[in-house]
Amino acid sequence: MSRFRKLSHSIWHCQYHIVWVPKYRYRVLVGPVCREVECCIQAFSERQKCEVVELNVQVYHVHFLVVIPPKVSVSNFVGTVKGRTAIRVFNKFRDLKHKPYWGNKFWARGYCVDTVGLDEAKIRAYVQYQERKEKQAEQRSFEY
Repeated sequence: MSRFRKLSHSIWHCQYHIVWVPKYRYRVLVGPVCREVECCIQAFSERQKCEVVELNVQVYHVHFLVVIPPKVSVSNFVGTVKGRTAIRVFNKFRDLKHKPYWGNKFWARGYCVDTVGLDEAKIRAYVQYQERKEKQAEQRSFEY
């Protein structure tokens, strides 16, 4: 099975490593809050047709590896997942919302995103392999 996926006009493999933190990096992602955040991330990712490859919710930050189709922007994906997760967490754990330092914000504003793909050496080797393969095909067509 190929790691590439297909849409009507594209073949793609867009994988991202995304990290974000709770507001003020407070260590609140434990126990039932942690489990709720994990469930929400999985659910809201599936709704956007994204696949969570790895998910690690630690005490003060979230790491996850996700495959996002090219028609979904990374910023919209992260905004949706963070926003809806915050709403669900505040609805389920109402005491968090009433602490003086939270207000209506559960997550810090930013996030870190890094693309995960083939490294340059592999891409160069692949391109060179394709060039050799094409030359061999041309040679075979001249032999007949």
